[in-house]
Amino acid sequence: MAEIQEGGGGGHKGGKKRAKKQSTRVDMTPMVDLAFLLLTFFVLTATFSKPKSMELTFPAPPPPDQKPDEIKNGITFLLTQDDRIFYYEGQFRAADDDKGKKTSLSELNFSQESLHKYLLEKNKTMHDQIRALDDKHKKNLLPDTTFKRLVKQAKSDKESYTFLIKTDDQATYKNVIDVIDELNINVVGKYVMVDIMKPELDMVKEKLGTQ
Repeated sequence: MAEIQEGGGGGHKGGKKRAKKQSTRVDMTPMVDLAFLLLTFFVLTATFSKPKSMELTFPAPPPPDQKPDEIKNGITFLLTQDDRIFYYEGQFRAADDDKGKKTSLSELNFSQESLHKYLLEKNKTMHDQIRALDDKHKKNLLPDTTFKRLVKQAKSDKESYTFLIKTDDQATYKNVIDVIDELNINVVGKYVMVDIMKPELDMVKEKLGTQ
Protein backbone atom coordinates (compact mmCIF):
# COMPACT_ATOMS: atom_id res chain seq x y z
CA MET A 1 0.00 0.00 0.00
CA ALA A 2 1.40 3.35 -0.95
CA GLU A 3 1.65 6.12 1.54
CA ILE A 4 2.10 9.75 0.79
CA GLN A 5 4.28 11.56 3.20
CA GLU A 6 4.20 15.27 3.40
CA GLY A 7 7.53 16.94 3.91
CA GLY A 8 8.08 20.18 5.77
CA GLY A 9 8.79 23.25 3.84
CA GLY A 10 6.24 25.71 5.00
CA GLY A 11 7.03 29.31 4.97
CA HIS A 12 6.95 32.07 2.42
CA LYS A 13 9.56 33.31 0.12
CA GLY A 14 9.14 36.45 -1.80
CA GLY A 15 5.59 36.69 -0.62
CA LYS A 16 4.62 33.39 -2.34
CA LYS A 17 3.47 30.27 -0.58
CA ARG A 18 5.97 27.47 -0.99
CA ALA A 19 4.63 24.11 -2.26
CA LYS A 20 4.88 21.22 0.15
CA LYS A 21 7.21 18.39 -0.84
CA GLN A 22 5.56 14.98 -1.16
CA SER A 23 7.22 11.55 -1.18
CA THR A 24 5.81 8.02 -1.73
CA ARG A 25 6.71 4.79 0.06
CA VAL A 26 5.41 1.45 -1.27
CA ASP A 27 4.51 -1.14 1.35
CA MET A 28 5.50 -4.56 -0.11
CA THR A 29 3.90 -6.65 2.64
CA PRO A 30 0.63 -7.32 0.74
CA MET A 31 2.62 -8.28 -2.37
CA VAL A 32 4.68 -10.80 -0.40
CA ASP A 33 1.53 -12.26 1.12
CA LEU A 34 -0.01 -12.62 -2.34
CA ALA A 35 3.13 -14.33 -3.67
CA PHE A 36 3.05 -16.90 -0.87
CA LEU A 37 -0.67 -17.51 -1.43
CA LEU A 38 -0.10 -18.13 -5.13
CA LEU A 39 2.87 -20.39 -4.40
CA THR A 40 0.80 -22.42 -1.93
CA PHE A 41 -2.04 -22.68 -4.44
CA PHE A 42 0.19 -23.99 -7.24
CA VAL A 43 1.94 -26.47 -4.95
CA LEU A 44 -1.38 -27.89 -3.74
CA THR A 45 -2.98 -28.08 -7.18
CA ALA A 46 0.01 -29.20 -9.27
CA THR A 47 0.21 -32.78 -10.50
CA PHE A 48 3.59 -34.22 -9.73
CA SER A 49 5.19 -36.61 -12.16
CA LYS A 50 4.40 -40.18 -11.22
CA PRO A 51 6.93 -42.99 -11.59
CA LYS A 52 6.29 -45.00 -14.74
CA SER A 53 6.18 -48.75 -14.59
CA MET A 54 6.22 -51.38 -17.29
CA GLU A 55 4.14 -54.51 -17.04
CA LEU A 56 6.02 -57.72 -17.81
CA THR A 57 4.75 -61.26 -17.81
CA PHE A 58 6.97 -64.06 -16.59
CA PRO A 59 5.56 -67.58 -16.98
CA ALA A 60 5.87 -70.07 -14.17
CA PRO A 61 8.76 -72.48 -14.81
CA PRO A 62 7.68 -76.06 -15.55
CA PRO A 63 8.73 -78.92 -13.25
CA PRO A 64 12.23 -80.27 -13.98
CA ASP A 65 10.89 -83.59 -15.32
CA GLN A 66 8.28 -81.99 -17.57
CA LYS A 67 8.99 -80.94 -21.13
CA PRO A 68 7.80 -77.44 -22.05
CA ASP A 69 4.54 -77.32 -23.96
CA GLU A 70 4.70 -76.55 -27.65
CA ILE A 71 3.89 -72.92 -28.30
CA LYS A 72 1.08 -72.27 -30.75
CA ASN A 73 1.33 -69.07 -32.79
CA GLY A 74 4.58 -68.23 -31.04
CA ILE A 75 7.21 -65.78 -32.28
CA THR A 76 10.55 -65.63 -30.48
CA PHE A 77 12.86 -62.62 -30.51
CA LEU A 78 16.52 -63.23 -29.67
CA LEU A 79 18.29 -59.99 -28.74
CA THR A 80 22.04 -59.76 -28.91
CA GLN A 81 24.95 -57.35 -29.44
CA ASP A 82 25.05 -54.39 -31.82
CA ASP A 83 21.25 -53.86 -31.60
CA ARG A 84 20.62 -57.01 -33.61
CA ILE A 85 17.34 -58.93 -33.38
CA PHE A 86 17.04 -62.51 -34.58
CA TYR A 87 13.70 -64.24 -34.59
CA TYR A 88 11.90 -67.42 -35.55
CA GLU A 89 8.25 -68.45 -35.67
CA GLY A 90 6.70 -71.51 -34.08
CA GLN A 91 8.37 -74.17 -31.96
CA PHE A 92 12.15 -74.28 -31.80
CA ARG A 93 13.70 -77.35 -33.39
CA ALA A 94 17.44 -77.97 -33.11
CA ALA A 95 17.22 -80.52 -35.95
CA ASP A 96 14.72 -81.87 -38.47
CA ASP A 97 12.15 -84.22 -36.97
CA ASP A 98 8.80 -85.73 -37.85
CA LYS A 99 7.00 -82.54 -36.77
CA GLY A 100 8.96 -80.06 -38.82
CA LYS A 101 12.25 -78.77 -40.15
CA LYS A 102 15.15 -77.39 -38.21
CA THR A 103 14.64 -73.83 -37.01
CA SER A 104 16.36 -71.10 -39.00
CA LEU A 105 16.83 -67.55 -37.74
CA SER A 106 15.77 -64.41 -39.58
CA GLU A 107 16.85 -60.91 -38.64
CA LEU A 108 15.11 -57.61 -37.91
CA ASN A 109 16.31 -54.20 -36.80
CA PHE A 110 14.79 -51.28 -34.91
CA SER A 111 13.82 -49.22 -37.95
CA GLN A 112 10.22 -48.42 -38.84
CA GLU A 113 10.48 -50.55 -41.96
CA SER A 114 11.67 -53.60 -40.03
CA LEU A 115 10.47 -54.45 -36.51
CA HIS A 116 7.55 -52.00 -36.49
CA LYS A 117 6.31 -53.11 -39.91
CA TYR A 118 6.70 -56.78 -39.01
CA LEU A 119 4.65 -56.44 -35.83
CA LEU A 120 2.03 -54.39 -37.65
CA GLU A 121 1.55 -57.10 -40.25
CA LYS A 122 1.47 -59.92 -37.70
CA ASN A 123 -0.99 -58.05 -35.50
CA LYS A 124 -3.24 -56.69 -38.27
CA THR A 125 -6.32 -58.74 -37.31
CA MET A 126 -6.23 -57.50 -33.72
CA HIS A 127 -5.54 -53.95 -34.91
CA ASP A 128 -8.66 -54.03 -37.06
CA GLN A 129 -10.79 -55.40 -34.23
CA ILE A 130 -9.61 -52.79 -31.73
CA ARG A 131 -9.96 -49.97 -34.28
CA ALA A 132 -13.58 -51.00 -34.93
CA LEU A 133 -14.29 -51.08 -31.18
CA ASP A 134 -12.63 -47.67 -30.76
CA ASP A 135 -14.81 -46.17 -33.49
CA LYS A 136 -17.96 -47.43 -31.74
CA HIS A 137 -16.66 -46.13 -28.42
CA LYS A 138 -16.01 -42.67 -29.84
CA LYS A 139 -19.56 -42.62 -31.24
CA ASN A 140 -20.89 -43.45 -27.76
CA LEU A 141 -22.17 -46.82 -28.98
CA LEU A 142 -20.12 -48.66 -26.36
CA PRO A 143 -19.85 -47.69 -22.68
CA ASP A 144 -16.36 -47.48 -21.18
CA THR A 145 -16.60 -50.73 -19.22
CA THR A 146 -17.82 -52.70 -22.24
CA PHE A 147 -15.15 -51.17 -24.48
CA LYS A 148 -12.33 -52.07 -22.08
CA ARG A 149 -13.68 -55.61 -21.65
CA LEU A 150 -13.92 -56.22 -25.40
CA VAL A 151 -10.42 -54.81 -26.00
CA LYS A 152 -9.04 -57.12 -23.33
CA GLN A 153 -10.79 -60.08 -24.93
CA ALA A 154 -9.38 -59.18 -28.36
CA LYS A 155 -5.84 -58.99 -26.96
CA SER A 156 -6.14 -62.38 -25.24
CA ASP A 157 -7.59 -64.19 -28.25
CA LYS A 158 -6.17 -67.71 -28.55
CA GLU A 159 -5.53 -67.20 -32.25
CA SER A 160 -3.34 -64.12 -31.68
CA TYR A 161 0.44 -64.41 -31.54
CA THR A 162 2.42 -64.84 -28.36
CA PHE A 163 5.80 -63.09 -28.47
CA LEU A 164 8.73 -64.41 -26.47
CA ILE A 165 11.62 -62.07 -25.71
CA LYS A 166 14.99 -63.67 -24.99
CA THR A 167 18.42 -62.09 -24.58
CA ASP A 168 22.00 -63.22 -24.39
CA ASP A 169 24.63 -61.56 -22.18
CA GLN A 170 25.52 -59.08 -24.94
CA ALA A 171 22.08 -57.47 -25.29
CA THR A 172 21.33 -54.14 -23.60
CA TYR A 173 18.43 -53.06 -21.41
CA LYS A 174 17.66 -50.40 -23.99
CA ASN A 175 17.09 -53.07 -26.64
CA VAL A 176 14.65 -54.91 -24.38
CA ILE A 177 12.72 -51.72 -23.58
CA ASP A 178 12.62 -50.75 -27.27
CA VAL A 179 11.16 -54.12 -28.25
CA ILE A 180 8.55 -53.95 -25.49
CA ASP A 181 7.66 -50.40 -26.55
CA GLU A 182 7.07 -51.60 -30.10
CA LEU A 183 4.90 -54.45 -28.81
CA ASN A 184 2.80 -51.99 -26.82
CA ILE A 185 2.57 -49.52 -29.72
CA ASN A 186 1.27 -52.34 -31.92
CA VAL A 187 -1.28 -53.37 -29.26
CA VAL A 188 0.24 -56.81 -28.72
CA GLY A 189 -1.63 -58.45 -25.88
CA LYS A 190 0.56 -61.47 -25.16
CA TYR A 191 4.30 -61.28 -24.65
CA VAL A 192 6.65 -62.79 -22.08
CA MET A 193 10.33 -62.69 -21.15
CA VAL A 194 12.03 -66.04 -20.77
CA ASP A 195 15.60 -67.35 -20.59
CA ILE A 196 17.37 -68.16 -23.81
CA MET A 197 18.04 -71.87 -24.42
CA LYS A 198 21.52 -73.12 -25.22
CA PRO A 199 20.59 -74.36 -28.74
CA GLU A 200 19.12 -70.90 -29.46
CA LEU A 201 22.24 -69.22 -28.12
CA ASP A 202 24.41 -71.46 -30.29
CA MET A 203 22.43 -70.43 -33.38
CA VAL A 204 22.81 -66.75 -32.48
CA LYS A 205 26.58 -67.16 -32.07
CA GLU A 206 26.71 -68.94 -35.40
CA LYS A 207 24.92 -66.00 -37.02
CA LEU A 208 27.32 -63.58 -35.37
CA GLY A 209 30.30 -65.67 -36.40
CA THR A 210 31.58 -65.88 -32.82
CA GLN A 211 31.20 -69.57 -32.25
